[in-house]
Amino acid sequence: MATHKGQGSTQNGRDSRPKYLGVKVGDGEIVKIGNVLVRQRGTKFYPGYNVARGGDDTLYAIANGKVKFERRKGKVFVSVYPIEEFNIYYGGKYANDKSTR
Repeated sequence: MATHKGQGSTQNGRDSRPKYLGVKVGDGEIVKIGNVLVRQRGTKFYPGYNVARGGDDTLYAIANGKVKFERRKGKVFVSVYPIEEFNIYYGGKYANDKSTR
């Protein structure tokens, strides 16, 4: 006969690491090539002009410019529109100059 009641084990005590999903850049902000715009699971946001979608559905910029969130056909598209004043010198070449890439 036991002198103390058995404690047993709990089924709680586990958790997954945070995924840090969501919009990373707001409308009207200026971005460089490769900047992450949205981290998501599935396609809540769709890639627009100068934006590509990664294997994990992350949207990122493929050109320098200004971010714009647009609604078309009931979907939200994220686009990056180049701006002429954004020819900033980066590491030996101009950002929007395609001839030096």
